Amino acid sequence: MDIDVIETIFIEEAIDDHPTTRHILKSLPRAQLIAISRYQEIFNKRHQNFRLQKKNPCLILARKHENFVLPAPAGFGMNSNLNFYFSHMYNCIYDCRYCFLQGMYSSAHYILFVNYEDFFKAISRTIEKYPDNSLTFFSGYDCDSLAFEKISNFANHTLDFFSDHPPIELELRTKSIVTSPLMKREPVTNCIVAFSLSPKKIATILDKTAPSISHRINALKQLANAGWSVGLRFDPLIYCADWETMYSELIAEIMHDLNPRNLHSVSYGPLRFPKNMYKKILTLHPNDKLFSFPMKEKAGIISYGTEIEELMSKFIKNELNKYTTQNKIFRCAV
Repeated sequence: MDIDVIETIFIEEAIDDHPTTRHILKSLPRAQLIAISRYQEIFNKRHQNFRLQKKNPCLILARKHENFVLPAPAGFGMNSNLNFYFSHMYNCIYDCRYCFLQGMYSSAHYILFVNYEDFFKAISRTIEKYPDNSLTFFSGYDCDSLAFEKISNFANHTLDFFSDHPPIELELRTKSIVTSPLMKREPVTNCIVAFSLSPKKIATILDKTAPSISHRINALKQLANAGWSVGLRFDPLIYCADWETMYSELIAEIMHDLNPRNLHSVSYGPLRFPKNMYKKILTLHPNDKLFSFPMKEKAGIISYGTEIEELMSKFIKNELNKYTTQNKIFRCAV
């Protein structure tokens, strides 16, 4: 979706004069503005049609009051002793078929929490709480870190903050090719710009409305050449006919001419859903090819099963070992 054509913005009355609110409204001058008391009255309505809303989502501007920083789920992360994530936004402008957000929320509207300053205060408190630990903070768990940057300016503020905390890592997870805000500034040495990637044939079918894989590869190489640390995220791994060839070719294309010094890490992970989330997503896409493969259930998790997961994991790891060192390769289980 083109975020410039958002037609309706719901604004919590308490933040209608917040500086971030004013900045956003200037970016979307033609949108209809509707005042609300709390975002839940729109976002948490029962019996909403996610697929219908996804065709023309509204934007909700709100204040977040708690849970600014949360521990990352087990299996999500790299080298750090402690991993955390923060979500300044709920929902994504893209429409990827395997995305867990469509099974998590009943609404497809975007929520943007404008009180960025409270996120940074919470991150500061977390850093102070663990002075002797290596920490990584992840942005992009409940949204795309950069896709909404033209409107939100959140990544720019976040990079300013983390520039003052060089021992602490920040990961911006994205499928976006919005690199200009980063290219306009000096690389932030403790920031990893991590791109989610799939083979071209798979992405064309499953990564609805997201930039093409070729464009994403160009964007990550542009950033790497400018001195930014980049991450490669093959998550989830999709099992299909000729998957070995497709992933092998994808990895070779990415690694060609990529400066190894600016490759921070590579991670990969299986396709998995909690059982109830899988049922909800399957209801939304009953005829989708992604869900035509017979899946297995174990301990409330739906997946391809251990045999296929291990087969894919071994293959991907062997391919990556051709291009980078073992200490940069991670298997994620989320």
